[in-house]
Amino acid sequence: MLTFAIFFPLLGAVLIATLPKAQERSAKHIAAVTTAIVLGVVAYLFIDYDRGAGGYQFLDSSTWLDSAPDISDFDLNYAVGLDGLSLPLVLLTAFLGLVSVLISWRIELRPKEYFAWLLVLETSLLGVFSSLDLVLFFLFWEVELIPMFFLISVWGSGNRVYSAWKYVLYTFFGSAFMIVGILTLGFTAGTFDIRELAEVGSFDGAIIPAWAIFTLLSIAFLVKMPVVPFHTWLPDAHTDAPTAVSVILAGVLLKMGGYGILRMSFSIMPEQASDANVIFAIIAAVSILYGAMMTLIQTDLKRLIAYSSVSHMGYVLLGTSSIGVVGLTGAATQMVTHGLITGMLFALVGMVYDRAHTREIGQLRGLATRMPFITAMMLVAGLASLGLPALAGFAAEVTIFLGTFERHEALTIVGVLGVAFAAGYILWTVQRVFWGEPDPKWAELTDATEWWERGPLIALTAAIVAIGVYPAWVMDLLHDGVAPIAERLA
Repeated sequence: MLTFAIFFPLLGAVLIATLPKAQERSAKHIAAVTTAIVLGVVAYLFIDYDRGAGGYQFLDSSTWLDSAPDISDFDLNYAVGLDGLSLPLVLLTAFLGLVSVLISWRIELRPKEYFAWLLVLETSLLGVFSSLDLVLFFLFWEVELIPMFFLISVWGSGNRVYSAWKYVLYTFFGSAFMIVGILTLGFTAGTFDIRELAEVGSFDGAIIPAWAIFTLLSIAFLVKMPVVPFHTWLPDAHTDAPTAVSVILAGVLLKMGGYGILRMSFSIMPEQASDANVIFAIIAAVSILYGAMMTLIQTDLKRLIAYSSVSHMGYVLLGTSSIGVVGLTGAATQMVTHGLITGMLFALVGMVYDRAHTREIGQLRGLATRMPFITAMMLVAGLASLGLPALAGFAAEVTIFLGTFERHEALTIVGVLGVAFAAGYILWTVQRVFWGEPDPKWAELTDATEWWERGPLIALTAAIVAIGVYPAWVMDLLHDGVAPIAERLA
């Protein structure tokens, strides 16, 4: 069933690609049905997961490439499965996949290609979070570049080709480091199976030092998160990407970096991870403050949210630096909650842009009178982003602070200052854009009234509130997923 969920979007993409020109408007319906089915399957897996047993479940494995005896003595395997860490991220991917299709309902430019690429992107992301083989993981990681490049360069705005290439080149830069680390691990241990590699314990016999392998892998994941100084691709990509791609980029793609650190860097190389915890904490603190301060000088709504993502992903890295189960649980929870909150923020900004045809904060004011529903949704997402209690962001950030304070007291305080900055830039932005004296030139703007606009926003709000009011239904699962990693780090 897991393999079906991973590759069913690809099947939908093939079906869309075969549509005749006269029926290309059916692409959105096929994409919506496809992503809805995938979400239903993944939701079933989420409910069916045996939390008492824990560990990897829904396993599917087979040999997909036999090795030549004169080259190596092991095969490459197709191996997928889900545990408490990966399952919530797969659910998040499936959920935002459907959201991205619905908020793209008005796409007129080459809809066949657009929705086909969205579905290919979903397959690659589901594969990343489900892979239990390093080579398979890397293949899914790289496949994601193809749809992202076309989605930004063709359907984006502004300097879209530049931004698409910048995203690809940064990711290629990180991938070059990653493949060296992966091959070194695999040939040293005689396997690319993530489960078996986690049991090796030491890679001191590798052709390069173990700390160098850890560094190679970590650089790739830090680029993807991204954190300072690897962050500069993110504001450009977000600014020029279409709305749905920004939702997926912020909601899911950035989580590939945090997931990689936990699943590979920390799980497979715990000794090196323990040694690097102070470095990670310093990078995290710098990213939190730098991202928060940069939001204060942004004039474009998308760039503002992009820099806020740099800050919020810094909390993920701060949580991992605790190398304890509480901090790691907070980091994993932050990935899920940030995906929901920032995905909703980008969807809302896209709706404002579709109506006003500008994202310049200085040109927007008094929109609440014309867009009460969008304004209410923006308040929910904004308050969740700044960590208001009873909303999703609060549980994640508090858990991170509780987990890291004992190990990195001063740097945790820096992280808390980031929350104060977040409150400032979120509330200031909402006040400038939605309140104040209404501008007569926006008198004709309309609110979100269509089902494909309101539906995703209401669903995102429900998820944000559900996690905020009762976080245990997600955090308990994530706790079980990171507990084995914390045990290796101890």
